[in-house]
Amino acid sequence: MAWVILVVAGLLEIVWSLALKHAEGLTRVWPAVLGIAVAMISLGMLSVALKDLPVGSAYAIWVGIGTIGVAAVGMLFLSEPVTVSRLAFLGLIVVGIAGLKVVEG
Repeated sequence: MAWVILVVAGLLEIVWSLALKHAEGLTRVWPAVLGIAVAMISLGMLSVALKDLPVGSAYAIWVGIGTIGVAAVGMLFLSEPVTVSRLAFLGLIVVGIAGLKVVEG
């Protein structure tokens, strides 16, 4: 169950990051409120998952899901550049996350 909680927390990282993007430097109230609220939920879920998971792996996976998700949404929906190097480095993040999970034991 801790892994499910961690993955959901990672997906919420995507939500709060994009909400803060739309908050335009916290000048738009509702996107800012949404972003901050979802960030708190995500962090709380990470905390719950850490009861049963190693902190190094769990944190890396949490951040990695958010990083890859936000980058993907940016490229797919926000007109951010899609380049071979950008995709390659995102791939390295995936390899690192998978590697941590494999060596976790």
